[in-house]
Amino acid sequence: MKVVVTRKIPRLGIDMLEDAGFEVVGNESEKLLSREQMKEFVKGADAILCLLLDKIDAEIMDAAGKQLKIIANYGVGFENIDLAAARQRNILVSNTPSLLSGQAVAEFTVGLIFSLLKRIVEGDEFARKGNFGGWKPEIFLGQNLTGKTLGIIGLGGIGCLVAKMASAFGLRVVYYKRNRDGEMEKKYRLEYLSLENLLREADIVSVHVPLTKESRHLIGDREIQLMKDGAFLINTSRGGIVDEAALVESLKKGKLAGAAIDTHEYEPEVNPELCGLPNVILTPHIASSVKEVRDDMARLAALNIIEALNNRQPPNLVGDK
Repeated sequence: MKVVVTRKIPRLGIDMLEDAGFEVVGNESEKLLSREQMKEFVKGADAILCLLLDKIDAEIMDAAGKQLKIIANYGVGFENIDLAAARQRNILVSNTPSLLSGQAVAEFTVGLIFSLLKRIVEGDEFARKGNFGGWKPEIFLGQNLTGKTLGIIGLGGIGCLVAKMASAFGLRVVYYKRNRDGEMEKKYRLEYLSLENLLREADIVSVHVPLTKESRHLIGDREIQLMKDGAFLINTSRGGIVDEAALVESLKKGKLAGAAIDTHEYEPEVNPELCGLPNVILTPHIASSVKEVRDDMARLAALNIIEALNNRQPPNLVGDK
């Protein structure tokens, strides 16, 4: 059986697939395949191991052929895959929700909070450019975390870990999710608020929800206007949840004091207007970029394929399959 891997992934996953007796054909480059290249690349595949930037729709599935049994996404998200088209063709779809990933993203989020409030990135750039002329009492004045209110939108595994860490630094933590979580409230001393009230009360808003039709532009102009003047916004979840055009305007007008964006609305493109703002931290979707996490994701992706091609249920199915 043939497994195609659309981008380079850790060797651990490839070894698992080859040890299971599959023919593995990989795209060893770091470049995204064009649609025509992708259609040619997947021909004859029994399994496609793809990444979030690979758009796998009905046309790509049909190009692979009727023998295609599983599309295994290397990532927690799977919005790049047309689930309805896969369902119509009886193709399984899986993802890689590594438990290690949650810890990495939560730590990265807290790092961004520190970096924003302490203006670490601004200071680094200033010093590198040779502008440091000696210590001054009011150079790059930042803010303390203690006493601030952190608003967490989405209280899944990552949101809970962020809440746990933030509490240890003396932040008041409030949260919003569709279904109130009394157990987590007690465990981490959290306060539940409606989305509107969270936006009004939080000094720092951190987004931790998946990208769906309902969550696209969950944070738009209306929501930003509800936020405190001088508040901070952090997005390490998915690009598209934050309306970047509205974010740019709020930063230019001084409504928000700063923002940190790891996932971008039009990935892999980064909003050029955000690039020109000094009070914005931009990172290239690296919140979970830790070796142990990437290896574990490769293991999970390979395991999903191995189980599916052996007529067993993969452990990480998504959608209705």
